[in-house]
Amino acid sequence: MRHLKFAPSWLRFLTVFLLSMGVLFRFFNLDSKIYSHDETYTSLRISGYRITEVKQQIFNNRVIAYESFAQFKGANQQKSLNDTIMNLAKEDPYHPPLYYIIARLWMEIFGNSVTAIRSLSACISLLVFPCVYWLCRELFNVPLSVPGVAIALMAISPIQLVYAQEAQEYILWLVTILLSSASLLRAMRLESEDKDEPVEERQRPDLFAIWSIYAITLAISLYTCLWSAFVALAHGIYVTSAAKFNLNETVRTYLLVSLVGFLAFMPWITIVIGDFFQFLISADKTKVQAFSMPIFPFLLMQLSRIFFDIDLSQDNPLNSLITPIFLIVVGYSICFLCLTTNYKVWFFLIALIVVPALPIILSSAGGIQLSTEPYFMPSYLGIQITVAYLLATQIYNESGSRRSLWQIIIALVIICGLISSKVSSQAETWWNKGMSYSNPQVAQIINQTSSPLLVSDALGNNYGNVFSLSYLLEPKVRFLLVNNQKIPNIPDGFADVFLLNPSDTWRETIEKKYKVKTDIVYSDQYYSVWKLAKSPKLHRRNIPPNNKLSSSL
Repeated sequence: MRHLKFAPSWLRFLTVFLLSMGVLFRFFNLDSKIYSHDETYTSLRISGYRITEVKQQIFNNRVIAYESFAQFKGANQQKSLNDTIMNLAKEDPYHPPLYYIIARLWMEIFGNSVTAIRSLSACISLLVFPCVYWLCRELFNVPLSVPGVAIALMAISPIQLVYAQEAQEYILWLVTILLSSASLLRAMRLESEDKDEPVEERQRPDLFAIWSIYAITLAISLYTCLWSAFVALAHGIYVTSAAKFNLNETVRTYLLVSLVGFLAFMPWITIVIGDFFQFLISADKTKVQAFSMPIFPFLLMQLSRIFFDIDLSQDNPLNSLITPIFLIVVGYSICFLCLTTNYKVWFFLIALIVVPALPIILSSAGGIQLSTEPYFMPSYLGIQITVAYLLATQIYNESGSRRSLWQIIIALVIICGLISSKVSSQAETWWNKGMSYSNPQVAQIINQTSSPLLVSDALGNNYGNVFSLSYLLEPKVRFLLVNNQKIPNIPDGFADVFLLNPSDTWRETIEKKYKVKTDIVYSDQYYSVWKLAKSPKLHRRNIPPNNKLSSSL
């Protein structure tokens, strides 16, 4: 790769320009998209309240106002950082605490607004660029060509932008993957160089330091996302294969260092294992409803979203044109990588792409659950670096016609990324919002009424959906939330009463009690909204907008 040593000036200028655009898009309109079901759980975890506490105070068969949700939407003085950690351990140990600790401290400084919590992810996402530069330097040993193209692609990648503006831990996880991968490669390179030097000139302190960095970053990655265990497995496969499956000094050192990293994570993994066995013996195995789609269409769709994403539906005809193009580019990039680089280079990226994704694919015989999409983050990273290597190499193609062709391809990839980022930055909702995707339409239906009351229970997806909707509903909207599908005591005076995702039995019981019919006003694959038909019993008097209603707080 000697011909890749120096990047042309136009490539350096392009990298700086796209990096600047990427940073701008990450901080633009942070509060424009809906605060999704999953993000509301982030706020609840940060708040330090247990779900049972929230249900007791909010889902209590009383009419409450918007202000009743406020203390559960982020850091507050009633609960400490220790409450955040302990409640995660008790109720949701599958989400390790590191991100929530950082987010708690961040929100204590900058407040509980949507912009504040999402700005944490946006700031963390800036660490991706120096980290991907380091990883590419360790892989390809070139100053700017491949690292520069990789930074440019990561800056305008739609999939990266999605998680850079999401109040969840996945962009922090990406940073830890980059750091652990780069430190591992550097440690192995120093080991290899150390063996070629005379004994008296060996730099053991440097080796110890870099292996220590790997152990620390591995532990940090595990405390960010449990799926880091499969990234560590990919690293292990790579190290043993690079040693030709011999238990040499490098492999022994790696195993020892990895053991230290996992031992540091032992306090939390013990909690996870205990919760898993508790789940197996528990009679209540009800889970939040998860939707899935066929494996192959899902993988193709996500592959395309790495480079181009304007939130097209799966059956959109444009997908049949775009997806094959990027499939060919990625497939050719992988073949080109394997044919033109050392085994230690291409096998690392292939392992990073395949190993973390394989458990999801193998366990998805009936289709991949859409909620598992973030766990393909290592695969996205490996694919982007592979494509960056192809594009950076073709800049120097000896054939003028082929060089021009690849320059056109680079331009098209950049245009796709910029268009995607532009559309995404101005959108109100996006595909990653999952079950909250259509909340703007639901909120619009409710907000356009004069005196609305939203009735729901705490079963299934309703718990998170109510909180997500509360960010979009106007102050005039009141909530009547019940637990265990109790029959709500609907007071008089509300012009419009809506039922959020009621079961058929519960809805029919309400109809019988109040002797009214219900009409469906909105429905999608996740939930439905019903409206009670007008009844004299429910409209005998009007309640002024500022009337004090009983609150759970």
